[in-house]
Amino acid sequence: MPPVLAYLTPIGLLVVSNVFMTFAWYGHLKVEHRPIWILVIASWGIAFFEYCLAVPANRLGRLVYSPAELKTMQEVITLAVFAVFSIAYLGERFTFNHLVGFALITLGALFVFKGPF
Repeated sequence: MPPVLAYLTPIGLLVVSNVFMTFAWYGHLKVEHRPIWILVIASWGIAFFEYCLAVPANRLGRLVYSPAELKTMQEVITLAVFAVFSIAYLGERFTFNHLVGFALITLGALFVFKGPF
């Protein structure tokens, strides 16, 4: 695998896996007319595809990133995917407070990648 792909492939896989997981965890909030047990089974089915992407993302990512870096990327990606999902799918408002909170979390993530002081 070319060096650039070694760094980008895990990120791409984590983004797509997060889309699946966000739908598995929160997509059912717009489906109020189904029994919860059906929603749980459907969510598990969606989450299966998330795992099919997240496991290889972390396995491949481990070749170029530390576990702490992978986990940090996962959290920042999760927030970004959720922000888009909550606005586009759930119709939620994105407020200044959300922006500040996400920015602070991202700032914290930068310290993980910066290395020891």
